[in-house]
Amino acid sequence: MYDVLIIGAGIMGASISRELSKYKLKTIILEKENDVADGTSKANSAIIHAGYDAKEGTLMAKYNAKGNEMYSKIADELDIPFKRIGSFVLAFSEEEKKHLNMLYERGLKNGVPQMEILNFEEIKKIEPNISDSVVAGLYAKTAGIIGPWEATIGMIENAMDNGVELVLNSEVIAIEKKDNFYKVKDSKGNTYESKIIINCAGVYTDKVHNFVYPCEYKIIPRRGQYFVMDKNEGKKVNTVIFQCPNKLGKGVLVTPTVHGNLLLGPDSQDILDKEDKATTTEQLEFIKERATKSVKNISLREVIRTFAGLRAESDTEDFVIKNTNNFIDVAGIKSPGLSAAPAIAEDVSKMIVEILENPLKKEDFNPFRKKQIRFMELSNENKKEIIKKDSSYGRIICRCENITEGEIIDSIHRNIGATTVDGVKRRCRPGMGRCQGGFCGPRIQEILAKELNKPLESIVLDGENSYILTGETKK
Repeated sequence: MYDVLIIGAGIMGASISRELSKYKLKTIILEKENDVADGTSKANSAIIHAGYDAKEGTLMAKYNAKGNEMYSKIADELDIPFKRIGSFVLAFSEEEKKHLNMLYERGLKNGVPQMEILNFEEIKKIEPNISDSVVAGLYAKTAGIIGPWEATIGMIENAMDNGVELVLNSEVIAIEKKDNFYKVKDSKGNTYESKIIINCAGVYTDKVHNFVYPCEYKIIPRRGQYFVMDKNEGKKVNTVIFQCPNKLGKGVLVTPTVHGNLLLGPDSQDILDKEDKATTTEQLEFIKERATKSVKNISLREVIRTFAGLRAESDTEDFVIKNTNNFIDVAGIKSPGLSAAPAIAEDVSKMIVEILENPLKKEDFNPFRKKQIRFMELSNENKKEIIKKDSSYGRIICRCENITEGEIIDSIHRNIGATTVDGVKRRCRPGMGRCQGGFCGPRIQEILAKELNKPLESIVLDGENSYILTGETKK
């Protein structure tokens, strides 16, 4: 019998599991995919929002600014990439400038510090490539950028170091309410019993809720498409650049990433299919048009990848955090969900502690996880020392990102280590560069096969059935 069973290993399941790992509880996470951070948490804008956008009085407003503040400590403890670079919301007319004033006032009510409205000349000093059509901008210094999959992986690694269990490829297909617990069945035929269920299933939270109770909300998948630009474009902006938001979201942004690329997007489309992550020519052209309205001199020849992600849009227009007979929904976690996740997790943890009548805290809880060696960031002396201990760090596998064999091997043998090509990519970045794995991909497959002691053709791209090789062409 588990005390807590969490459904979903995205940023919310990760954050909550880490909070609960501070207590003497038996906690398990079930994830339907082949890896953690494999849904919305791997395909988003990677922004830690300041918190001025959410309407005052909403859960989004309650948790955004608080979660933003928590990330500095979390990033330090978990060794995840995070930078406070600030953000601008741009106004292109006097009418939009009025909207900036409204956002500023809302930000004050939401507890957002370090905001100011700047004129064009003041913005230009910070952002030399800003469009000449800009009239004014709301500058929020606390906004940041993060590695969203690294954050999710880091939190779950740390939770597991502190006793939480994780089961992958475990899609929940039935939940039955018993007298004092829930019985959960997964797609592999396994059953689990738990006193409390936490539903963090992203775009599927309404479906999971309906297994046991009639759902009072509906999740509409909202698709957003993006361009990833080469690192040549990474310094075109210094902050996160937004346009005035509309009813479908915060609009198309232009932002540097923590790894030095430039990100353009997203658009916003409500769709029916909870798995539709296709990109379309029409919407990508729309993103180009909107992005170049904000920032001059973006070279659209430097695109290295396009992708789409799905946001879990609730018809309540807010986060859904609700306890029904110890079945706790954490649903509708759209933007600013990544920003709010640590603060939500803290409150959900308090709910669990109250339900379970104050379980003891672990005296030996360790908030730190084992640091990753990022070889190219080291001094020459440190590089020599590491190669002397382990020669695999002296072999470059990914030339675009300068990732060594040692880093790839480490990513495979860590807690929740990589078992797929994309799993390695999310943990230490080979394949993220200009050639997108065209050269290093086969070597990564070979390293995975060797380290996992598996046949080469059994190594997949990401999901269980995303095979790459079927056999030899010549013998």
